[in-house]
Amino acid sequence: MDWAALIVWILTAGGGFVMLAIWFTRGGPRQREQGRIKSPLIFSHFALAATGLVLWIIYVATDSDALAWIAFALLLVVAALGFTMFAIWYRQRAQTGAAVTQAVTATSGPTRPAEQNFPVVVVGLHGVAAAATIVLVLLAAAGVGS
Repeated sequence: MDWAALIVWILTAGGGFVMLAIWFTRGGPRQREQGRIKSPLIFSHFALAATGLVLWIIYVATDSDALAWIAFALLLVVAALGFTMFAIWYRQRAQTGAAVTQAVTATSGPTRPAEQNFPVVVVGLHGVAAAATIVLVLLAAAGVGS
């Protein structure tokens, strides 16, 4: 179970890296308007997820129960941040009219939020893999399959 959780967590991180790269290349850190996913939220999600993954790798190597539960606790915080970002992303996509997705200003060009360039399939797979990661980490930390 430990290794399954690690593999799924790495796959989840891969999807996250794809979205982070798109967000950076589309100017995400420079966008300041209301209704967008803010940099501190994205960076907190990334930093805590990476920290949890490193702790999980150390857990797999050392079999320390304390590390497994710490990684799981971090993962719950990461999931809450991720769900918050998903809600913002989804609300942007669901908005009707041209105000957010099609607006053009005279000086800055399109004001489409950077995160609206995320492929829907990547967002979906990242979420499904994240949910699987949470379940697998919980089961492994609880000793199921050991």
